[in-house]
Amino acid sequence: MLHSCTSSKQAAATGLAFATAWLCATFWWLYVSMHTFAGLNAALTVLAIVALAMALGAYYAIACGVYWRLHQRGPWRSTLAFAALWTMAEMARGTWLTGFGWGAIGYAHADGPLAAWIPWVGSYGVGFLAAWVSAAVIAALNVGWAMRLVLVLVLAVVPGLVFWVPGLLPVWSLPAGSLSVTLLQGNIPQDEKFQSGSGVPLALGWYGDQLNRSSTDLIVAPETAIPLLPQELPQDYWEALTSRFASGGQAALVGVPLGNMGQGYTNSVVGLAPQQQQVWRYDKHHLVPFGEFIPPLFKWFTRMMNIPLGDFNRGAVGQDSFDWKGQRLAANICYEDLFGEELGVRFVDPARAPTIFVNVSNIGWFGDTVAIDQHLQISRMRALEFERPMVRATNTGATVIIDHTGTVIQSLPRYTRGALVGTVQGRSGTTPFAWWVGRLGLWPLWILSLAIVFIAARARITRAR
Repeated sequence: MLHSCTSSKQAAATGLAFATAWLCATFWWLYVSMHTFAGLNAALTVLAIVALAMALGAYYAIACGVYWRLHQRGPWRSTLAFAALWTMAEMARGTWLTGFGWGAIGYAHADGPLAAWIPWVGSYGVGFLAAWVSAAVIAALNVGWAMRLVLVLVLAVVPGLVFWVPGLLPVWSLPAGSLSVTLLQGNIPQDEKFQSGSGVPLALGWYGDQLNRSSTDLIVAPETAIPLLPQELPQDYWEALTSRFASGGQAALVGVPLGNMGQGYTNSVVGLAPQQQQVWRYDKHHLVPFGEFIPPLFKWFTRMMNIPLGDFNRGAVGQDSFDWKGQRLAANICYEDLFGEELGVRFVDPARAPTIFVNVSNIGWFGDTVAIDQHLQISRMRALEFERPMVRATNTGATVIIDHTGTVIQSLPRYTRGALVGTVQGRSGTTPFAWWVGRLGLWPLWILSLAIVFIAARARITRAR
């Protein structure tokens, strides 16, 4: 389609139209949180979602406009330039202005022939390969038979060789013991979750009962499972909860807001275990715009919605794991598992690298929609990138145990109240992706992509002369 455009402006407009439609279809479920639960006017909600999609689509518009200028007859430079530009657009969308990389094309390849490259290059790197393969297929239809044969052979070998020859690539992690876990899914209705007369007593009663009754090594309750600050809880509730895990052989990770008016508030996970000198805590670092912090100049917008606990302080990147029974449990909250480059910071010191990821979420904000499946796919991608299992405790789903190969081995039915009991095997070792992304972030992919575009641009200029 871009090849049929007559100018870079037309190519950019085509890219913007495609990206806007694609992204609206990707995160249309924001309508549920903004209109159904937060009460924003329906028309304004639709307008806000389209505006967000267009703003994020601008990255792809720029990529398409630049590609049109760089496009030339040689299939190698053209296809690689397209993949590089597309990847830079994906990374810009996923990291700039807090980032929202939800629905990036790499997530479509958690299964299939490209999945074997994930521990090497991560989701953005696999997105590069997917974009290159797509461009190469189109190029193969528009070149002579000799070049077409070469392209087909490369397409068969580069993405597919490791798929057709199992075990060709090494496994980077080793078993590191196991832990029995109970993952709680309260299914507290989102429109009642923070209501003092309904959702709050239901959550306190059910989660309190489950935390007392469960007998596994670790019990995990989801994001804001306890929907009140500890100082606002009924008398003796918090003391009883901490006393429950002050002795014995069990520990718990529980989602709860923390803080006060003077110091500010955090969306946190507390870790309760025997013989603690102080309660372990993890404070969410990557906050959701409008939902957990208010961007500058947008307070007028958030005033039109009813979002409880909507302005948090930000935790640090790479916070310490929760050590329990030989496992290092790395907590992350809600869509923080979207940012593999931030989780990778925890792998810089191999001796302190996580053995298990723990995600606590409340996707109830988005109803029974495809957002649940998309978030599960994101968690599977992180498991593949780092070769680490991921356990997920959520309010409404998906509450699951994912092994280090990205396979869901146990799950609870969605929108039900229950406890998932299972065993998770910890892993040690460092994948190539974990090694470079923890130290360098996404800069290797940026530099590679920029170098490809620079070479393509120089070739274009030289040919024009």
